[in-house]
Amino acid sequence: MSRENILLTKQNDLWLLNQVKSLGDYANKSELVNELIRQARRAEITTEKLATKGLCDCGEQSVQDMLDELKLLLSDINTFQVN
Repeated sequence: MSRENILLTKQNDLWLLNQVKSLGDYANKSELVNELIRQARRAEITTEKLATKGLCDCGEQSVQDMLDELKLLLSDINTFQVN
């Protein structure tokens, strides 16, 4: 695993810390940042699939699979809403 140093604004740092404490699913901010990146990557893939294949031609993925993927994406987004 690569190690990186990043600078966060005070507001973003506090938000990350509060998310780690309130969710209880992550041991530290680094785990949460990695999860947020995974979610962004999934969203990017889903958006690309919808843009390139459209809703009529789902390619190898069934409509139900795409709906399930979209529901997962939406639940991920709802989990990390900024208040």
